[in-house]
Amino acid sequence: MSGDDPRMRLATLAETAGDSLAALSRMLRRNPAYLQQYVKRGSPRILPEAERRLLADHFGVEETVLGAPQAQPPAVVAVPRLSVAASAGPGRTGESERRLRDVMLERSLLREAGVAAADASIIDARGDSMAPGILDGDRLLVDGADRRVDAAGGIFVVRLADDLLVKRLRRDRDALIVASDNPAYPDRTVPMIDADVRGRVKLLIRKPR
Repeated sequence: MSGDDPRMRLATLAETAGDSLAALSRMLRRNPAYLQQYVKRGSPRILPEAERRLLADHFGVEETVLGAPQAQPPAVVAVPRLSVAASAGPGRTGESERRLRDVMLERSLLREAGVAAADASIIDARGDSMAPGILDGDRLLVDGADRRVDAAGGIFVVRLADDLLVKRLRRDRDALIVASDNPAYPDRTVPMIDADVRGRVKLLIRKPR
């Protein structure tokens, strides 16, 4: 048996606490040899749930220590939807970021997008400067932990002065090239120090139109 085996863990817990396996068996209303057979022979192969719970309570440990299956993470996760909208246009001024409500997204969706749940938020896009890829009213899943802009670039949410924008950014030495996908909007260059990159857009959520 390895040290990770529930039978070895039980034997170690009993020895540390000064409890005999026979006494513990009687606590479970079993014959005195019950837990000795479990530890030495693996019979029963798995302790019944009720007995496992009693032993875990007795020793003050989690039931998983004694062989209970690990709890499965929920299939969905709550992602905060923020009150701000990132402009895909000339800019939106003076909005404060506050949590409106939670949007439930499938955990697998976040995993595929490469976003940790703790770093994810959802904001709205407004305007047409990123059309046709991002349209007015689209919701954007933003990874707040991914703020590094390199020469290859990507689509980010960035605050420039009082304007919160969703733009295609790429780094050029100590400056950022701020570009729109819509050719009607010209590119511009801003010093890195003037840009507050809030996160990378990892997923677009579009409602049926």
